Amino acid sequence: MQRTLVIMVKEPHPGRVKTRLGRDIGMVGAAWWFRHQTRSLIRRLRDSRWQVVLAVSPDREGLRSRIWPADLPRVAQGRGDLGDRMGRMLRVAPKGPVCLIGADIPGITPSHIARAFEALGRSQMVFGPAPDGGYWLVGAQRYGALPSGMFRDVRWSTEHALADTLASVSGCRVAFIDQLRDVDTVADLNS
Repeated sequence: MQRTLVIMVKEPHPGRVKTRLGRDIGMVGAAWWFRHQTRSLIRRLRDSRWQVVLAVSPDREGLRSRIWPADLPRVAQGRGDLGDRMGRMLRVAPKGPVCLIGADIPGITPSHIARAFEALGRSQMVFGPAPDGGYWLVGAQRYGALPSGMFRDVRWSTEHALADTLASVSGCRVAFIDQLRDVDTVADLNS
């Protein structure tokens, strides 16, 4: 079965990406950081062990964008909150193990992704927790249907995001891998 790594990316326009970081360093600086961070992440995570797919937003602009590598498959994130979009990306992925990450986690390495796929050999779901109570990675075995209530009633961008998501997939065998920090503020850049 094919392993699929979905990287969720947004077009790096000032005021549309990393707005909390933008309040600290300016919206142009935040967009610049995100663009270069995302390019570096994509380059670092290309690996023969999995297929990289870009989940783009906004949909039309992202599908045509020249910012992202032209050789990588792209799929539009679509409408809805973060849970709606992540659930859609997991459901449309090919059968087999799939992991989904954001593009704002500088510490991700191929070994982190390999550990997540390895955990999916034993578990139905895998999470990479973040110190703020959220998570930087979610993965699922895509041999059957995903849990029907997955991502329901999750309080996104709070310290409850991981706990709420785990409650939405209760009954599944869950594994955890390394804790990594995403970048939301200038303090995150320095830690």
